[in-house]
Amino acid sequence: MQINITGKNVTISQTMQDYVEKKLSKLSRFFDQISNAEVVFKGEDRKDSGKSHIVEVTLDVNGTIIKASEENRDFRTCIDLVVDKLESQLKRYKEKLIERRRREPSIREILSSEEEPKPKVVKVKRFGLKPMNIEEAILQMEMLGHDFFLYLDSESDKISLLYKRKDGNYGLIITEEE
Repeated sequence: MQINITGKNVTISQTMQDYVEKKLSKLSRFFDQISNAEVVFKGEDRKDSGKSHIVEVTLDVNGTIIKASEENRDFRTCIDLVVDKLESQLKRYKEKLIERRRREPSIREILSSEEEPKPKVVKVKRFGLKPMNIEEAILQMEMLGHDFFLYLDSESDKISLLYKRKDGNYGLIITEEE
């Protein structure tokens, strides 16, 4: 597994890098197909609790991305907690793969099953993008009872997508030109 370690607003010592590599190498006992690990250390000043440390880890497991992050006052604690989260996620992922293999169709099922139709576009809706601010977009989305709403942001003049998150809050995707 290739491990890339970076720091934002913080310098990572060689001792800390060695600690990360040691902890992440243990993940291969749960899943040996981890090709890449991206580790980002962040140091942030919090008004309420002083200095806070964040460790974010992204694993590439055969093209599947598994992420975990943790915040604490101590980097080592963050790393330990993130590795625990990753172990749990890798175990669940491996169980799903095993279950999928077990659920191989029988010959009878293969012979009796007809080819399933591929999904297709069954409805096209066109509408003009009205310039509005985010508060208006939230109101419109809620009034329509939708989980998402596309609008033209009146402040930035960019097409934006507002969506409702599972936790009840909102997410916003803003388009950018490349």
